[in-house]
Amino acid sequence: MSEKVLKIGILKNGTIGSSLLLAFLMDERAEATRINVYEVTSGAKMHPPEMCTKTMEDLLKWDPELILMSSPNAALPGPKAAREMAGNIPTIIISDAPAKKAIDEIKEKKMGYILVDCDSMIGARRPFLDPIEMSVFNSDLLKVLAITGALQVISEELNKVIMDMLEGRPHTLPQITIDANIATEAAKFSNPYARAKAIAAFELAASVSKVTGKACFQLKERSEYMPLLAAAHEMMRTAALMCDEARQIEKSNDTVIRRPHHAKQHLLAKIGLHDKEQ
Repeated sequence: MSEKVLKIGILKNGTIGSSLLLAFLMDERAEATRINVYEVTSGAKMHPPEMCTKTMEDLLKWDPELILMSSPNAALPGPKAAREMAGNIPTIIISDAPAKKAIDEIKEKKMGYILVDCDSMIGARRPFLDPIEMSVFNSDLLKVLAITGALQVISEELNKVIMDMLEGRPHTLPQITIDANIATEAAKFSNPYARAKAIAAFELAASVSKVTGKACFQLKERSEYMPLLAAAHEMMRTAALMCDEARQIEKSNDTVIRRPHHAKQHLLAKIGLHDKEQ
């Protein structure tokens, strides 16, 4: 009898850092034999709401057995309208801190959610943000998400559901908000100073949205919002540098945790560079 292969649909409306490599958090070496992934995106736009429902229409034509929906602020009309279309298909929402306003509604639909506190909004005003600045910010944010453990939490939570569905076991969709403690626990730092740096980086990155939010939505004068936009991006850069320092500490002690996927989808683990994953 052939093994079950799970069809996983990914819907991306707009962009957050946690969604940049979402498919690869389940299959980092393109070796997985038990999952097929199909991704549909509306690109940068979430407005009007029809941008989100049209992409969901396209995704549903593929008949996914598990849906991952990522967007900034999942409480907005577009993502909410797309959720209405998921029906009884197991669905997990992946979003940022502003999506906390949608938690009750997501729970009512019996959907899962993974919200990431440090996945902060970019400084999106034309006088400041060009394609290069956008790319630099996201590369810094991605390093924060990866090294603090936020992406590790997402990888592990998704894999629990995937393995349960593959093996025919009852599955429980995650309902979790990733804070600094949850993230750094998953990262399994062996050195307390490395973890302290990661916590500091997470909290600094999480505070970026307060600065970009003010600069993007409250201030009107260019002389007022431009310094704040630049400051917010410097904050994310500093957070990324602290994360790099934390990982270097772990590398110097040969204590970096690695959790690769087996080709059959379950997660393996190793610590020492020359250890064999088990």
